[in-house]
Amino acid sequence: MKYLSPLLFGMAVIIFTLSPTFATVADELLLGIHPYKSAKILHKSFAPLAEVISRATGKPVRIVIAKDYQQHIQQVGKSKLDIAYMGPVSYVQLVARYGPMPMLARLEINGSPTFQGHIFARATDTIRTLNDIKGKQFAFGNPASTMSHLVPRHMLWKAGVGAENLAGFDFLGNHTNVALAVLSGKYDAGAVKEEVFHKNKSRGLRSIAVTPKLSEHLFVANTNLPKQQFDIIRKAMLSLHQQKNGMVTLRGIKKTMTALVPVKDNDYDNLRQILKELASIGVK
Repeated sequence: MKYLSPLLFGMAVIIFTLSPTFATVADELLLGIHPYKSAKILHKSFAPLAEVISRATGKPVRIVIAKDYQQHIQQVGKSKLDIAYMGPVSYVQLVARYGPMPMLARLEINGSPTFQGHIFARATDTIRTLNDIKGKQFAFGNPASTMSHLVPRHMLWKAGVGAENLAGFDFLGNHTNVALAVLSGKYDAGAVKEEVFHKNKSRGLRSIAVTPKLSEHLFVANTNLPKQQFDIIRKAMLSLHQQKNGMVTLRGIKKTMTALVPVKDNDYDNLRQILKELASIGVK
């Protein structure tokens, strides 16, 4: 097996930082990331994994970070990337638009490959059920967020609480902003991912409803990637938690990650149904 020298690997990474194009070096692999944090932070987080893939395949790996989520989906769907890290909603949208994709692995967080969120209110408030949110001010995070908008929006709708039944609602950008806004009293209720709810629960929050369990973020591969390379990369990912420094690599991406585990398309069927029902009422 060939190993990249630290200098060669560093050069492959620096090329991305200075010029994020798709002009590739011979035998280079492109690892695409959606822009959920700054490019600088994402590069630092995923560089160790890129090195693991380089060592496994004997090929340099260059990190490519899209300018937005839709560009990332397009890059994957049009085979511009060899490997891509995707959120659950982006994955479902990708398959709906471009068809099935080879799936490498999904994240396992604190021993679970699924995650949840909470619809919540202040502990001192009279809100106890989703129906009690009628006529209240509601805080969402980002319109494209799974747990701070789309899934809780679906839960409210199923409970008979549509946008027209609220006194008002706003998108506050991220999960932390939602938690703080409800704590401050500016909004009566909100929705956030589980870790943000538990981080702020002791400050005076009460869970009103818990979302369904949804499959975690995942890695997919280019449909044109040779099977031998696919198998090598998949094996390297699935065994990473057992390798020397493997946990450091995983927790560089997410501090609570415990492994990369097998994944199937039907792991995302419940999210697929939620998005379909939301689309039927004009929420996308």
